[in-house]
Amino acid sequence: MAKYMYQASYTLEGVRGLLKETASGRRKAVEAAIAALGGKVDAFYYCFGKDDVVLIMDLPDNVAAAGLGMTVAASGMVRGRITPLLTVEEADKSLGVKIGYRAPGQS
Repeated sequence: MAKYMYQASYTLEGVRGLLKETASGRRKAVEAAIAALGGKVDAFYYCFGKDDVVLIMDLPDNVAAAGLGMTVAASGMVRGRITPLLTVEEADKSLGVKIGYRAPGQS
């Protein structure tokens, strides 16, 4: 399973829904939706600032992640972004990838 971070902010209507449902009610609904995709929520936090919610989750693949993102966005009550996460070991492997690349403007 791949790890993803989901950062989201509620629209005005989303905040109104949250006030009715409670934060723990939303967490249960989100956990159920992710489980239906074959995934699992590792961490679920409410925050303030640019984002209202941050999740760390396991999902089967990018298709599941994209489907989740589009479904949530289609509700019109949440604006979010999903970021694929790498383990330290995966990052080390990526540092070993060597390709021929010429930066713009360099000969």
